[in-house]
Amino acid sequence: MSESRFKPYAEYETVACGWIDCVPQSWVTTTLGKVTLDKCDGPFGSGLKSEHYSESGVQVVRLQNIKSDGYRTGTPVFIDFDYYHRALSNHDVVPGDVLIAGLGDPNNPVGRACVAPDGIAPAMVKADCFRFRLNQSKVLPHFVAYQLSAGSWFDSKTMSNGSTRARIPLNSMAKRSLVYCSLLDQQSIVEFLDYETAKIDALIEKQQQLIALLGEKRQAVISHAVTKGLNPDAPMRDSGVEWLGEVPSHWDVVNLNVVTEIGNGSTPDRSTPRYWGEEGDFPWLNSSVVNQAEVHESDQFVTEAAIRECHLPHILPPAVLVGITGQGKTRGMATILRTEATINQHVTYIQPRNERVTVPFIHRFFQMAYDHIRFESEGAGSTKGAITCGQLEKTKISLPPPDEQQRVVQYLGDFATKFADLIQKAEDANKLLRERRTALISAAVTGKIDVRGWQRPSADPKKETEMEVA
Repeated sequence: MSESRFKPYAEYETVACGWIDCVPQSWVTTTLGKVTLDKCDGPFGSGLKSEHYSESGVQVVRLQNIKSDGYRTGTPVFIDFDYYHRALSNHDVVPGDVLIAGLGDPNNPVGRACVAPDGIAPAMVKADCFRFRLNQSKVLPHFVAYQLSAGSWFDSKTMSNGSTRARIPLNSMAKRSLVYCSLLDQQSIVEFLDYETAKIDALIEKQQQLIALLGEKRQAVISHAVTKGLNPDAPMRDSGVEWLGEVPSHWDVVNLNVVTEIGNGSTPDRSTPRYWGEEGDFPWLNSSVVNQAEVHESDQFVTEAAIRECHLPHILPPAVLVGITGQGKTRGMATILRTEATINQHVTYIQPRNERVTVPFIHRFFQMAYDHIRFESEGAGSTKGAITCGQLEKTKISLPPPDEQQRVVQYLGDFATKFADLIQKAEDANKLLRERRTALISAAVTGKIDVRGWQRPSADPKKETEMEVA
């Protein structure tokens, strides 16, 4: 769908209305507060504590529920009915209220808005979430939500405060600029956007499914190459390790510490200048580096005194680094170290003892073993959310001869490049679709295009998308 299908309105007038520079002559310029009957934010401080939550009761609207493309239910949380009616009923939410995020982050702008869905009540807003109950004799909630989300990028720059995350207070939020047309025309715009954005969202979902499938295929290819090799006719034998399965009969299966040295580091006392002073010039790495393909530099440095006194290994490249703590994706992730460095206690280094194994093959092995290592690190007898050096030392590795390791690594490198290109194309397509979605909403809710004559097609938007793709 191209905006060029639609003509502009006949006449426009210039307005000083935030991010909107002109509107059709019949439209009204105002502020959010002037079309609001009642507004509130969520309780701060002691008004809502962890002990007030319960398994059922009054639903609490949180920032993660408020998205630019609509309300996300997620996993709902509740507070006790009695406490709500006694202390928090003035923070209520009913279907049709406009919900606005008063706090933003890099992926979710402050000022984004959505409409409270049917069936949400009884509900209330939490801190940094705002509820606006509109005068629906003038504006429709969905029209306002579309417009507020479209302008959130502008308002986040001009109205927000906060040193780390953009924040707009409730009273400032009420001053946000708004333009609107007749209720009948607002309804036409909302119906048009509901349909057209559903089509775009369906295309985005298809690209997301493609990206997920490519990721699964990539992992399957790595797993097969690292445990079965490249020769489909090679004789196989049982590895004796359930999660490895069969391996080529000429491969070895050994504990990782048989062929590698494994260890981790520490964090020197930050209050000791001789560990972190200006003389510090030795790269010190934390677990965030394992999310990189390779590590070539550091932004933190320690001194020789720290190396000597703080259980810090002096690691010569190349080596494999593995994240060993945390509940996020970092635990179990691996990268290749390409520079001399040391590490903290949340990372382990793995370095070949001899020529029986190569660093690139170890790296590919850990990519294959990611899910297994995470599972083992949460098993009985281990520390929740942590991998120990002892566990890694006992991990079995399938080990082809060095020349075959080189061929496997080369094959996977070539394969990874092709898949990275496919994934990048899908991500680029999604970026363009999101930009198209944003531009379409902005054009419709500000009168840049006239959709009053639009007729909803009989086909479901998702089915129409499938027909267009086919």
